[in-house]
Amino acid sequence: MNAPLPSPITDLSIDLAALPPALAAHLRGIAAAPAPFGGFPGLRLLPADPALAPDKAAALVALLARNYAAAIENRAAVAARLTALRAELARRGLAGLIIPLTDEFHGEYLPLRAQRLTWLTGFTGSAGLCIVLPERAALWSDGRYTLQLRQQVDAGLFDLLHITDQPPSDWLRNTLKPGQKLAYDAWLHTEDALRRFAAAAAAAGAELVAVQDGNPLDAVWADQPPPPLAPVVPQPEAFAGQASAEKRAAIAANLRQQAVDAVLLTLPESICWLLNIRGGDVKHTPFALAMALLHQDATLDLFVDARKLAPETSAHLGPDIRIQPPEALDAALDALGAAKRCVQADPATAGAYPLQRLEQAGARLKRADDPCLLPKACKNAVELDGIRAAHLRDGVAMCRFLAWLARDAQDGSVDELVAQDKLEACRRLDNSLRDLSFTSISGAGPNGAVVHYRATPETNRKLEPGNLYLIDSGGQYPDGTTDITRTIAIGTPTVEMREAFTRVLKGHIAIARAKFPDGTAGQQLDALARYALWQAGLDYDHGTGHGVGAYLSVHEGPHRISKTGSMVALKPGMIVSNEPGYYKTGAFGIRIENLVAVRLEIERAENGKAWYGFETLTRAPIDRALIEPALLSPEEIDWVNAYHAQVQADIAPRLDDDTRGWLATATAPL
Repeated sequence: MNAPLPSPITDLSIDLAALPPALAAHLRGIAAAPAPFGGFPGLRLLPADPALAPDKAAALVALLARNYAAAIENRAAVAARLTALRAELARRGLAGLIIPLTDEFHGEYLPLRAQRLTWLTGFTGSAGLCIVLPERAALWSDGRYTLQLRQQVDAGLFDLLHITDQPPSDWLRNTLKPGQKLAYDAWLHTEDALRRFAAAAAAAGAELVAVQDGNPLDAVWADQPPPPLAPVVPQPEAFAGQASAEKRAAIAANLRQQAVDAVLLTLPESICWLLNIRGGDVKHTPFALAMALLHQDATLDLFVDARKLAPETSAHLGPDIRIQPPEALDAALDALGAAKRCVQADPATAGAYPLQRLEQAGARLKRADDPCLLPKACKNAVELDGIRAAHLRDGVAMCRFLAWLARDAQDGSVDELVAQDKLEACRRLDNSLRDLSFTSISGAGPNGAVVHYRATPETNRKLEPGNLYLIDSGGQYPDGTTDITRTIAIGTPTVEMREAFTRVLKGHIAIARAKFPDGTAGQQLDALARYALWQAGLDYDHGTGHGVGAYLSVHEGPHRISKTGSMVALKPGMIVSNEPGYYKTGAFGIRIENLVAVRLEIERAENGKAWYGFETLTRAPIDRALIEPALLSPEEIDWVNAYHAQVQADIAPRLDDDTRGWLATATAPL
């Protein structure tokens, strides 16, 4: 998207200028929200206006959205934008600015308004950090994006660095000059991150300072999209399993026990879970971007644009939820401080700004975990039933897709983009599908070895005979979120492919069959998934499992299965992925992913502890052509056969005759 903005922007400006300002602003906000499958949900909240027919409104919003995206990724403008930012920094007496790839909610997906790093540099990856100084600028990402950085970013404008090998702190120590002021937006950094930057600046004789009067980059982003406007809707108790009032009462009771007056909630997923609401402000995740203050009497102040609230949502929230505009949060924090209240906030998930504001206002700040994280992660019985139902419907879509691959994609005529579109089409046959749960990873041959690969017209490969094809995808359904990876042989696989695949499968089975005592964290299970690979000198450089929400984020904490990091104990009701892999650079990638739920196996063992295991939720066959039975133990063969028998029993009755016949072969016993 290096071309100048398309000419329709002029016509669009004329059309918007002819409308009442409030209506034009509403249209801009709707266009700044995602459009799952091409539709803009916010249009249903647009006030009726005789000057704007519904079809005209839809056309204007679609055009606005296209121009927002084109402007953000307009790499031809990068040099001018960098110059403008440096001029603004100089005007404010600042030497530089830190620009992280995040927003004030610190989520996985950013609204268009918060895509500052992409707008400034042209880089579209999902992990990055930029620092701009008067004479030099640098852009960091991790090993997933080394090639993409070089393709998208002008190395004459930015130093392109690996965030682990050449960390920002080292660059700052060597680049900052004594007396310079390096600025940051306190909404966009945690306290821990700021401590590291402050130490690096001090080592160079410079100073780290918070920006005043707004982010300097926003000041030079003339066509910055507004905050997104997507409907906030109730999540029915039939799916949530527990009333919001009950959830709030339980957390409020804990606040009272600890003499905490209120807790600041900054994670949209926590607020959506607590209030039984969902939204559509960011891609692939049904979040309503908002912040909240839950008080010890179980009432709550919700800081959200009231234009987002569907008519039924106000009634759903009830009188104990006070709707406040987002800009009222500062005054609310100041009031808590003036009253010397004790306020809890999570420094690991909140930006530094609200914590600093509370302390400066005089509040007693208690730094502690977001109290919604654990109860949200432990799904209740109703949520688990919904998640199981969603996986059955998703399994039907996967089996239709895999049958199509077996029938029509073995001759090299199908490419990655066609394949991922076909899978989306299979999912969309289910009318309950709301969105994909993330952008599908569709990698053929060597592209499958790129862990977070995204197919583009420039990188698109054919699914050629003799190669492996890796597809990692998922769906958002009102009763559950799915995430599944399958690796499929196109034509006849090599002996090396079969051996590597089977070793990955052995690790997958080891997690699926694991039994463990209460208090066990995912970190303690991770080696089970790697053991068979390690015996052959192989490994994979990513975690084995991440938490998954209930029609919320496909990546949910606080638990996970990985070598390092979280030591949160696994508890019944937690959903986690089971996804070991192996990646041979330049050749192929292998990953086998199912979602599993932690369940009680033994209520009280001899040691007095409860013991847990996993229930596999995903329903789709594992490619038998890639399994080398000689490498499996009898117990592992039994697991594969039992899993395939379960897939056959649950999915076959829901399929057409042709797909049912394919599934019978795909799930035949080893």
